[in-house]
Amino acid sequence: MRVPALYDGQLLHVRREPVTRMFRSRIYLWLVDLDDLPSLPWWARPLARFRAEDHLGRADRSIRSNVDDWLAGHDVDLTGGRILMLASARVLGYVFNPLTVFWCHRADGELACVIAEVCNTYGERHCYLVSAAEAVTMVDKRFYVSPFLKVGGRYRMRLPVPGERLSLSISLVDHGRTLFSAVLTGRRKSAGPSSVLGMALTRPLMPHRVSIAIRLHGIRLWLSGLPVTPRAAGSTSKESP
Repeated sequence: MRVPALYDGQLLHVRREPVTRMFRSRIYLWLVDLDDLPSLPWWARPLARFRAEDHLGRADRSIRSNVDDWLAGHDVDLTGGRILMLASARVLGYVFNPLTVFWCHRADGELACVIAEVCNTYGERHCYLVSAAEAVTMVDKRFYVSPFLKVGGRYRMRLPVPGERLSLSISLVDHGRTLFSAVLTGRRKSAGPSSVLGMALTRPLMPHRVSIAIRLHGIRLWLSGLPVTPRAAGSTSKESP
């Protein structure tokens, strides 16, 4: 698969209980190789930067090194295999990634596992290890994301490696009921400087707008009378195992 690539797409959030609400946003995302991050002309760099501090691990190391360390802590050794990351880049110094996905391949090209890195609006993040052997994987929810959903239930994740099209979904299931679903779809585009500029013009300040839209959606839910679940004391911005 040729990378880097851009995906011009749509993010859809659907909350089903106790009230039905929908949130939709036009977005674009990058698919990059962590060993060969994009190199853009100087004038385009403010529109797309990738920094370790925006993801799991230490800010003074590379994203690749941090992912390898996290995998080692979960007994996964890629032996130098390729890691693809789907994420938003920093735009004019700001980034917000509700979900970052890492597809982790072994040296022979086989997909070893997937990491789903979830980030909330408090700047905290948590990583989930997803099996590559199943098309759909269930994992326990262990991280506070929405103030209107408790830390409980299970995520149903479908995270296939993107091709010409991007199609990912995560649903929160509790006692047989689907409480929340997020669906991310998109179409692949080239990642040359002209495409980056085009995305910046047609989707201006995309990370800023997504962050604001999610917060406004939360305010609407609060005004509708939805009860708030407080964050647990001692919450941390470090990723959890």
